[in-house]
Amino acid sequence: MVGRSVVAIRRGVMVLAMAAGGVAALFGAAPAFAAGDGQSIARTNACMGCHAVDRRLVGPSFNDIAAKYKGDKLAQAKLEKKVRDGGAGVWGAIPMPSHPAMSASDIHDVVAWILAGSPSK
Repeated sequence: MVGRSVVAIRRGVMVLAMAAGGVAALFGAAPAFAAGDGQSIARTNACMGCHAVDRRLVGPSFNDIAAKYKGDKLAQAKLEKKVRDGGAGVWGAIPMPSHPAMSASDIHDVVAWILAGSPSK
């Protein structure tokens, strides 16, 4: 009887997970981020020293980045690699430094925030 209860509970958890977040919730995909998370991560990791949401500083604006990669299904992965490893030549002569101290989760969230249009709320 106890074994059946455990199975029933597991099934119930799966059903709730599917209802709450779909397949991604079951398989550990990254949860949706709150808009403030990406902005906070960008500020904490000094991204705002070179980038602004709506205007070019040392590097392109986040809005320009989102526009350039709009519709590119590989944009998330490309930009995560660029943040982690650095790069040059796409936006001009000034290279973007690597950010090896940023966690993969923070990189993912800040890139998702940028590609979503850098919402403030």
